[in-house]
Amino acid sequence: MDSIIKKASREVILALCVWLPEAQRIRLERWLRGRDETRRLARADVVVVSFGKSGRTWLRVMISRYYQLMFSIPERVLLGFDNYHRRNPDIPKIFFTHDNYIKDYTGEFDSKSSFYSKKVVLLVRNPKDIAVSQYFQWQHRMRPAKKRLNRYPAHGSDVPAFDFVMDENIGLPGIIDYLNLWAREAERVTDLLVIRYEDMRKDPDAVLRRVMAFANGSPSDAGAIAGAVEYASLENMRKLEEKNVFWLAGGRMKPGKKGDPNSYKVRRAKVGGYKDYFTADESAQIDELVAKRLSPTYGYEPLPDRGAYGSHR
Repeated sequence: MDSIIKKASREVILALCVWLPEAQRIRLERWLRGRDETRRLARADVVVVSFGKSGRTWLRVMISRYYQLMFSIPERVLLGFDNYHRRNPDIPKIFFTHDNYIKDYTGEFDSKSSFYSKKVVLLVRNPKDIAVSQYFQWQHRMRPAKKRLNRYPAHGSDVPAFDFVMDENIGLPGIIDYLNLWAREAERVTDLLVIRYEDMRKDPDAVLRRVMAFANGSPSDAGAIAGAVEYASLENMRKLEEKNVFWLAGGRMKPGKKGDPNSYKVRRAKVGGYKDYFTADESAQIDELVAKRLSPTYGYEPLPDRGAYGSHR
C-alpha cells in the first residue's frame, strides 16, 4: 500500500508538470524516485543492492519463501520492503534496490555514503551476462516510459545486441562503472555481505544460508533454507511466472509475451551465456573491455596475488 501511495503521488506531481520540457520531466521523475528510495533506505533494517538483471528476483523469491515457511505467510505475497515486518516484527524490513535513482536525489554520484551505516547485501553478477540480459529486458519487457527515463534506445528501435552491449551509457561500460564504484566504497560500508550470482547458481543453499543469517543476525533454519531453494528452482520459477502466482507484485513476475521465452522474467539463468549471442571477434572485444576496466575485486577477471574477491563482513 505504501508503494502504491508513493507511486500515485509521483504520478500526480508529474501530471501537474506536463508543461515542462521532456528532459526536465525526466530529471524531476528521477529525483522523485530517488527521494522515495532514500526514505526507504533510511528506514530499512537490511538493504539488498544489485544492478538490474543480476538475479535479484530469484533471491527475493528465495527470501520470501524462507519467511513464508518460518512464519506461515501466504505464498502469493512476495516480500516487499516492510509488508512481512508488519505481519511479524521479527522479520526485518528489507529494501531491494538497483541503486539507480538515489544519487539523483542525494547528489552522491561518486560515493555510497547513504549506505555506509546500513546492513547491505551486495548481489553482483558477471557484467557480460548482465549486459545481454539487459538487452532482452529492453527488447521484450521494458515499458516505453522506463526506456525514456533510463536513457535506453527508443521503443521500437532496431539495435543489434553487440551495439547495445558496447554502448557507453546503457551497456558494459555503465555496468562496470557501477560495480567499480561499489568496489571502491565497500570498505566504508559498516556491515557488508557480497554475494555472487554465479555462486548462487553453484550452491544456492550455502549462499541463502549466509544471506538469512546476515539479515536475521542468527543462524538460519536448515529446513526452511532447503524448502526455499527448492521452491525457487529455475523450473518452478518459470511455472510460477506462467501461472502468475505473484499477481500481487504487479508485472514483476509476469512474462512480457506468453510463449516467448525471451520475454520471461526468468529467461535462461545461464552463467557465461553471453557468448551464445556474439561472433568470436565480438566476444573477444567484450572480454577485452571487461578485463581492462572491471575491478578484480569480484573475481570475474584474473586477480592480483591477494587471492579472494573480497571479504564478507
